[in-house]
Amino acid sequence: MRELVYTRGLLPAIDRYADKVGFIDSDYRGTYAQHGDRVARLCRALSTELGIGPSDRFAVMATNSHQYLELYHAAFMGAGVINPLNLRLAGKELDYIVRDSGTEVVFVDAFFAELFARAMEASDGPSPIRHVVLIGDADVPHDIKYEDLIASVDPVYPDEPEETDPVVLMYTGGTTGLPKGVLVEHRAEMLNLYHVAMVLDFDETAVFMHQTPMFHAASMGGILGIPSAGATTLFMPLFEPAGAAALIEAHKVSQTVMVPTMIGMVLNHPEFRREQLDSLRVLTYGASPMPAAILDSLLALYPELDITQGYGMTESSSVLTWLGAADHRIGGDRLRSAGRPLPGVVLSIQNEDGTEVDKGQTGEVCAKSGNYMREYWNKPEATAEAFAGGWYHTGDAGYIDSDGFLYLVDRVKDMIVTGGENVYSAEVESAISKHPAVQQVAVIGIPHDTWGEQVHAVVVLRSGAEATEAEIVDFAREQIAGYKCPKSVEFRDDPLPLSGAMKVLKRDLRAPYWEGQERGVN
Repeated sequence: MRELVYTRGLLPAIDRYADKVGFIDSDYRGTYAQHGDRVARLCRALSTELGIGPSDRFAVMATNSHQYLELYHAAFMGAGVINPLNLRLAGKELDYIVRDSGTEVVFVDAFFAELFARAMEASDGPSPIRHVVLIGDADVPHDIKYEDLIASVDPVYPDEPEETDPVVLMYTGGTTGLPKGVLVEHRAEMLNLYHVAMVLDFDETAVFMHQTPMFHAASMGGILGIPSAGATTLFMPLFEPAGAAALIEAHKVSQTVMVPTMIGMVLNHPEFRREQLDSLRVLTYGASPMPAAILDSLLALYPELDITQGYGMTESSSVLTWLGAADHRIGGDRLRSAGRPLPGVVLSIQNEDGTEVDKGQTGEVCAKSGNYMREYWNKPEATAEAFAGGWYHTGDAGYIDSDGFLYLVDRVKDMIVTGGENVYSAEVESAISKHPAVQQVAVIGIPHDTWGEQVHAVVVLRSGAEATEAEIVDFAREQIAGYKCPKSVEFRDDPLPLSGAMKVLKRDLRAPYWEGQERGVN
């Protein structure tokens, strides 16, 4: 008998809170009944008008909106598999994801329609896209408008999906230079929601604001948990610090998720007033290190605010550990931790041969839980490697203390976390190494007051060759997304330091920049 499907949460909420305005998006005010009607029409239109079946992928490249939520909910009703596209991808990356995923239908808004169209025009071979659906109204490339699409059909929900049916295909950065598609089933997403709901209250009185991008796995709690609880959802299309504070104040937002960089930008904005965030009851952060100064400011300004932290990854749909409000009030060294495993999650710290190490010893963080992905799309070898020995290998190095708290001390795969976005150094190195003047390159993360870390390239040029910092950055930008490109370039005459295994000693390159500072990931 099926239970771990979202129809069991959303449909009862639509019935119970039918007349409640639960969705606020600029001038749009939608009741739960209206939301249900629009989702049902969208489900029908995906099938009859766009030719999307339950296992077919459809992509979304848009800012946060009630339409984006409707697209997610249509997928979770069983109408298709949603493929949310990172808004900061370069054209070649977009083209690769569209072709690799087999996506033939894409929903875009006015902000990104032109970018998507250019990416498809510049690709090799004919575009695989059959339909481009425009969210909103603008003079941009499209085949049909979203509102016209859902108005053209009657509201009909599809058959309830199976727990093991796929529902989300979300691409994440890869160390080989190509993104990896993370295929997640209904069961995994619902277990993740239930795990989080055991430590974080979702109730009908909440007013939740989406300000982290909805393509990101960190938004899943708001996408699923808030509507099924009968709470109110507010949308901020793109984050902007003054605007975020103003919206929180105007709509008395009680709950939201933010990357630490976003929190710092709000608190440090010249127009910020303390009372603007007075309505907040719960503030959850994650995705990047939380600078101690920002956390101290939050705790001092809002002693009654429940500050919580989640750690996880796209592959785990997306939360593994939780640092609760009480832990934040205790303070001390515990604030450097990523919390304890959520109910249903088991952690193991393992050495290179897969043997579990003792408490307090550092190794690779490995996990078991029901909320993990089915597979990396079209990458069986990468899937097998990730789940070697029956554990998911996170690629993070850390240790567990005697009280069961996880502390992350480094990225095994040298991932850089900048402004909440994950950047794999190997991907950036691959792009820069193609420059004809480059002999050697290593990419590391160095401290940045606003972004936590910034991407820094250390380059050795070929004998007699010349290149400027701007040329290196511009060359990288032609191949990868702008946020992945180095923000600074250091040229060296001597070869990069190598280990006995002929690997670049990145810890030696990082050391001068991080002297006196901790480089950890929360």
